[in-house]
Amino acid sequence: MPMSFAYTAKDAAGNIRKGVMTAEDEQEFLAKIREKGMYVTDYKERQSNTKTVKKFRTKDLAFATRQMAAMLTSGLTLVKALDILCKEQESEAARNVWRDVYENVQKGESFSDALEVHGSVFPTLLTSMVGAGEASGQLDIIMQRLSDYYANQNKISNTIKSAMVYPAILAILTVAVVIGVFVFIMPAFRDLYTDPTQMPALSRAMMKIGEFMVAHWLILVLGLAALIFAIVYAMKLPDVRMKWDRFIIKGPAFGKLVVKIYTARFAQTMASLYSSGLPMVECLKRSADTLNNTYISMKFRDIIDEVKSGETLSSSIQRADIFDSMFCSIIFVGEESGALDEILAKTADYYDEESDSAVKRLCSLLEPVMLIVMGIVIGLVCAAFFPALYDSIGQIG
Repeated sequence: MPMSFAYTAKDAAGNIRKGVMTAEDEQEFLAKIREKGMYVTDYKERQSNTKTVKKFRTKDLAFATRQMAAMLTSGLTLVKALDILCKEQESEAARNVWRDVYENVQKGESFSDALEVHGSVFPTLLTSMVGAGEASGQLDIIMQRLSDYYANQNKISNTIKSAMVYPAILAILTVAVVIGVFVFIMPAFRDLYTDPTQMPALSRAMMKIGEFMVAHWLILVLGLAALIFAIVYAMKLPDVRMKWDRFIIKGPAFGKLVVKIYTARFAQTMASLYSSGLPMVECLKRSADTLNNTYISMKFRDIIDEVKSGETLSSSIQRADIFDSMFCSIIFVGEESGALDEILAKTADYYDEESDSAVKRLCSLLEPVMLIVMGIVIGLVCAAFFPALYDSIGQIG
């Protein structure tokens, strides 16, 4: 679990610097300090009473940043705005987090350092942009950009959830029909035959399956749990996760649609970070991290190295073969015109609409698949049910 360190250090000019930094352990903390070109004179681990609080949802961050932007724009001080935000939290856990941030800022710490203490609760994107806003004196503008960003992300998330409702209902119905037929319907035909071998082959096979499910339901449940655990464990393996993430964006039919969703998220994050005044390399790293795709993150390590060596961003992204060519061309125009931040902002709006369309098309691909699966299941049921029913009626007659 990440640890927070409060430190006092000297920079290259001999100035005293105080702050808070989050790291996995003490060695990583000292390494980060050295990377900043500072020498630590004193530090200690900070304890937080909110370790059990989970990471804020996008919906919560959208609400918090919108409230902060409104209050800071209206002229309230940061301390007063944080105090009000604490009181408006519905859950006790969220209230404790924001109360701790408020108390740290009131003691003289910067807003970004107070957020970084709770590195497991707040995303690094938020901390980075708040730090940029404090350095530039435009914290109110930065909070407004963060509000727009998290509002867009929340809208995309809600679109995906809404579009997945119908396929999820079809999947649940399919599973329920299969269990109902195998467990309750097919075993009822067993007593109608004096010789079970006289049953049609398909009916007899489905009856055997139903008997197995009833007799060994615990084994099936444990097997399903083991399968889920194996999949979750496999996805944590770097090689497996890398191949899966590459398949997501390179797969047939759905790959291009997923790329559009990633492009919209990258453009929104990049536009917000770059317009905040953060260095290009930092913007690229943070933007790639928000995509949560290990294959793309690996590609961006090469992109960052090329940008550091003097390559243009557009040519580096073009060679990486992640996003579509139009997006690379737009970045090229932004670099040539010297208005990359404005171009990225407009591009983000365009790809935001494209991502909505891509989500709907992805879900529209799932619906016929689920209908076909459900049709096959019902067809097998009918093929096994009606011959057994006719035979049983004939025997009764």
